[in-house]
Amino acid sequence: MSEVRIAAEPRTTFGKGAARKIRRDNKVPAVLYGHGTDTLHLTLPGHEVLLALRTANVLIHLKGDGVDELALPKGVQRDPIRGFVEHVDLLLVKRGEKVTVDIPVTTVGDVNSEGLLDQQLVSVSVEAEATHIPTGVEVDVEGLTIGTVITAADLKLAKGTTLIAEPETVILQVISKPVEAPTEAETEAAEAAADAE
Repeated sequence: MSEVRIAAEPRTTFGKGAARKIRRDNKVPAVLYGHGTDTLHLTLPGHEVLLALRTANVLIHLKGDGVDELALPKGVQRDPIRGFVEHVDLLLVKRGEKVTVDIPVTTVGDVNSEGLLDQQLVSVSVEAEATHIPTGVEVDVEGLTIGTVITAADLKLAKGTTLIAEPETVILQVISKPVEAPTEAETEAAEAAADAE
């Protein structure tokens, strides 16, 4: 996983008015906490934060006036209508440190034509080194037949990544396609054919 470098400025003004002013300047108020350190209040460039948060579990290298830290986003508040980032909570991490995160589960391929893919979970909890968090895990479902079940234990995780989710947790399964009820016309045709006999 690559690091995203973002310029950070210490923030000295607090409250709703100060936060509004920061947002008017196209910046985002943020807090950095963890490892028993004092909470650090920061101001980050809004556009860069928005781009960085497009990647799940992005590792952010905060660099600026008295700040040189690695962090993972732990809480993001967005404007419910416009979608822009209003506030970010960042967790301080160190190189070599293990962190617990949720990574996305995606599928590739198509199941057997008679089956239907039923994906129970779209993410799974893992533990990984903070600077080597996998972007996700792929499950090859090509040709899987009805009745096949893939559990968390079946996932092929990147080297150095440990499953935190219960191993027997069902990730996906292949089920039978629902049988379509006959249409009214088909029912009438079948009844007419039975009467003719």
